[in-house]
Amino acid sequence: MSDGIDDAKRALRAELRERRQQLSDQARETAEDGVRAQLDALVDRTGARSVSCFLSTPTEPGTRSFVNAAVERGIRVLLPVTRTDGLLDWAVATPDGDVTHGLFGLPEPVGELLGPIAVGDVDLLIIPAAAVDRSGMRLGWGRGYFDKTIGSMERCPPVYAVVFDAELLDEVPRDVHDQPVTGVVTPTQTVVLAHDRH
Repeated sequence: MSDGIDDAKRALRAELRERRQQLSDQARETAEDGVRAQLDALVDRTGARSVSCFLSTPTEPGTRSFVNAAVERGIRVLLPVTRTDGLLDWAVATPDGDVTHGLFGLPEPVGELLGPIAVGDVDLLIIPAAAVDRSGMRLGWGRGYFDKTIGSMERCPPVYAVVFDAELLDEVPRDVHDQPVTGVVTPTQTVVLAHDRH
């Protein structure tokens, strides 16, 4: 990665992180309700019976009510578990499943680990992001877990990143290993972006 791109990513991540930390509790609750409605509609529209999602941190657009509702509706939801080798294991979400803090302090499920290839069977990938631009390029948080996952999948299903409305940008810094996403889900809309991806 070139130093210029690295610096640009670092600066943008810091700005986005600070903006997220300043949101009120009310704004977070409203965002989680919106994200759940958008993701419910996306699952219905795509007919997905198995999805991967993530357990949101307190500053991320909330995904937990969506995960819980999807499990109750009989949808198989895989949740990521970080590994030291840069890959992700996956565990099946369960009603009221226990949550622990993973390698980077991120919320992760407690349960049987299925290994990195388990995600190859899902109909829809729902992933975190710091920002996404209008060409579908995603700015992650710098650890590369989801870029590696998407890049290694033989048959990659549609990939949607969950961000706040203000984090859909005209352009984000990009590097060769960065993977585009199909679209974004925000608390108010779902937008298809990378028309050439799937």
